[in-house]
Amino acid sequence: MEIINFTPVSAFIGGSLIGLSAALLLFAKGRIAGVSGIAGGVIVPEKGDMDWRIVFLVGLVIGGLIYQWTGINPGVAHIQPVVDTPVLIIAGLLVGIGTTIGTGCTSGHGICGLARRSGRSLVAVVSFMASGFVTVFVVRHLFGG
Repeated sequence: MEIINFTPVSAFIGGSLIGLSAALLLFAKGRIAGVSGIAGGVIVPEKGDMDWRIVFLVGLVIGGLIYQWTGINPGVAHIQPVVDTPVLIIAGLLVGIGTTIGTGCTSGHGICGLARRSGRSLVAVVSFMASGFVTVFVVRHLFGG
């Protein structure tokens, strides 16, 4: 197995910033930094709860643009989807449905839930990981993708 794009420094910095933002949101607003819940609150707004959600989501996009603009990891610019746009849209909708059924996403359960020692989040993360392992095995070894 060959590891490509091994970037421990940028991964450490990015992970630290994610943890810091999750902790700041929890301390400042008492809210969990689960991206699906934050985005869902923009789609179905709660009274007086919109400003921080929009700032958080805009920050996610701007952070990625800044990272690409700095050129720290020039390999990011060449990333292209390997499927057509309709497939990406369907996949996004399925992820949205899954996060609704699972009452949270990988960021909410994996970062914030596990940090709070939530049993429900542990079960969710084990389910996410197992599903990912099975999907990679099926796609790569059974379908040859």
